Amino acid sequence: METTETFERIVRAEFTPKSTYLNTASNSLLPARTVAALQEAALLRAEGRPLTPLYEDVEACRAAYARLAGVPAGRVALGASVAAHTGVIAASLPAGAEVLTADDDFTSVLNPFHVRGDLLVRTVPLERIAESVRPGTALVAVSAAQSADGRIADLPALRAAARAHGARTYVDFSQAAGWLPMDAGAYDFTASVSFKWLMGPHGTAFLTVPEDFGGLRPVLAGWTAGERPWESCYGPVDELALSARRFDLTHALFTLAGLRRSLDLVEELGVSAIHAHDVALADRFRTGLADLGHKPVPAPGSAIVSVPGLGSRQPELSEAGIEISDRAGNLRASFHLYNTTADVDRLLDALSG
Repeated sequence: METTETFERIVRAEFTPKSTYLNTASNSLLPARTVAALQEAALLRAEGRPLTPLYEDVEACRAAYARLAGVPAGRVALGASVAAHTGVIAASLPAGAEVLTADDDFTSVLNPFHVRGDLLVRTVPLERIAESVRPGTALVAVSAAQSADGRIADLPALRAAARAHGARTYVDFSQAAGWLPMDAGAYDFTASVSFKWLMGPHGTAFLTVPEDFGGLRPVLAGWTAGERPWESCYGPVDELALSARRFDLTHALFTLAGLRRSLDLVEELGVSAIHAHDVALADRFRTGLADLGHKPVPAPGSAIVSVPGLGSRQPELSEAGIEISDRAGNLRASFHLYNTTADVDRLLDALSG
């Protein structure tokens, strides 16, 4: 656990934003150590040097994410997107299976189930998802924190309801991993992208699976899915990896070279300290909004704050150097470790004007 002084010193050394950046729910800033690693990776290619260090980064990222997720590294697969991971899960379900989802959840969590065409996809309000699990529900799929407004799912209640009815669980931690403590082992499948709260580049997404793979078939398996990939990269793979690596897609080596350093930073600071920092800023913004007469979407404990009716102000705020999102007419602010109370107050001052 870092002290507040050490936390701030480390953050100041890594980030030099040129704007008031409050848009991590879209894309994070990159730490300086990550930018340096990306540059070095590019030089390896440009100068024709061996790429061995980049393959070492692949397994370092898998291990680091496993520690954050609270599962063994053998349960972590590396892919390109949450949508691809969702597609693998969707492909494993029998025709007619019921998938329970939340209203207006992020498309990557939902769409692969819909495009199957032969699944029963049932949608309910997020607040009712646990109580809506019923006999015959095959899978419950939900984001840990909603992209549009930051609402946090009641995951313990969801897990209990799913277990009571024999349903599997799939949780997307894309808007949570890096600031909200995770326990991926409590769910059958979880996923997360790398470029939001984990502060990595685009191009990689993680998938966690049960020890027995939960009935998934590696329908996207390529050469990296082999137990000995360098020995089975021609013709069909005779032996798939004995771990979750059988679900790997071809690795985005540059992304993983940078992401390794971003994950190092998350571990160095600690998710609990990042959580406390992020939520304190979000709460400060909520208090300031109330003073201005605005009522955000209720999302207690979230690092994301969404304000109905103010989305149209996003362009003018961007012109003023405050980066923030317009989501379905709502103004969405998202706070991360590189933000300060001064950032919050500058946004509130701009809104008061």
